[in-house]
Amino acid sequence: MIIITNILPKTLSIILKEGSTISNSGCFTQIYFLSQSAITESLLLTVMSYDRYLAICHPLRYSSIMDLKLCVYLVIPPWLLGLLFALPHNIILSQMAFCESNTINHFYCDLVPLLKLSCSSTLANKIVIIILSFPVTLCPLIIITWTYISILLTILHISATTGKQKAFSTCSSHLTVVCLYYGTLAFNYLSPSKEEYLGLQKLVSVLYTVVTPLLNPIIYSLRNKQIRGAIIKFVFRRKNK
Repeated sequence: MIIITNILPKTLSIILKEGSTISNSGCFTQIYFLSQSAITESLLLTVMSYDRYLAICHPLRYSSIMDLKLCVYLVIPPWLLGLLFALPHNIILSQMAFCESNTINHFYCDLVPLLKLSCSSTLANKIVIIILSFPVTLCPLIIITWTYISILLTILHISATTGKQKAFSTCSSHLTVVCLYYGTLAFNYLSPSKEEYLGLQKLVSVLYTVVTPLLNPIIYSLRNKQIRGAIIKFVFRRKNK
């Protein structure tokens, strides 16, 4: 919800008007909340992978381990770290000077396109990106990979076919979101920053800022039998009318 409300209104305005303006403070605010939500989501996906690990690898102890107290302890740090880790770039950006060209070649204020307009040194920003890449990206990916290797090894030892299907069903929604989120994010920030890639980068950026948040509730909710039943009833009711 934070990503959508932060990005989509201004993006729609730019598309409809074929261009738009934004103040420096508005641009920095957009970058801050985009960074905050992206960092928080990355860490929350890591927490969710641990939840799946407990559910598959330690099913008998799951209820006793994953109680409300632990859930709160696991959810609060990603939000606090997101708020904290998003600050350094904004502090540096507020002290930078920008060139005469003030046109951002993007649908919204993103860090990389904004740094291209800077007349100041961007070394501090690059150092911050390298420092934060470990706790925000590399460490979560390592933990998620480890949990899914453990989950896969556990599933292979399950003899019953129904048990394997249930285990895969438990992990499928989370794994789908992880692939969508990290795949689009990695392409957007690791692909070469050349002119021929700019159009594709802008398209991919829409995927992880608009499409992925849109698909999240659909991917997770459709696993719930009650929600599936309610959707089917709603569709048939509409057809009958």
